[in-house]
Amino acid sequence: MRIPQAAWTVVKEVARHLLRRPVVGIAAAAQTADGRWLLIRRADSGEWALPGGTLEWGEPLRAAIVRELLEEAGVDALDEGTLEGVYSDPDRDPRFHAVTVVVHVRIGQPTRPPVNPLEITEVRLFSDHELPERFSHGMRDMLDNVRTKRRYWE
Repeated sequence: MRIPQAAWTVVKEVARHLLRRPVVGIAAAAQTADGRWLLIRRADSGEWALPGGTLEWGEPLRAAIVRELLEEAGVDALDEGTLEGVYSDPDRDPRFHAVTVVVHVRIGQPTRPPVNPLEITEVRLFSDHELPERFSHGMRDMLDNVRTKRRYWE
């Protein structure tokens, strides 16, 4: 018997809360060759954020960042990137305790819209002086640490 994708998503989300274990995710401080930063506008908070998300079962971090950039921002050209930080403050994400690995990747221009427009409402490239002041889920410090070349972990 095959479980529909929507049901499987709900089951995984419930399991996260029942198991009471941190969720591992990855976020991209994604930058184009001309120095602009890729941000997504989240539908749930209405604020800008780094593209990224939680790992799927059995998925390595490198595969997850490729998948998330394609799904959330329509980017399919990127380098492997460098590990820049690990953020684990339980209060950073209001939904659950997330451990977020941040990587700095060089990307090409987005080539298609987000896969789920109910999750991501806008994708945009920002120069340093255009960056928004507020970010969703405390991600402003993540990007600032990458921009100032400050490796960070908590």
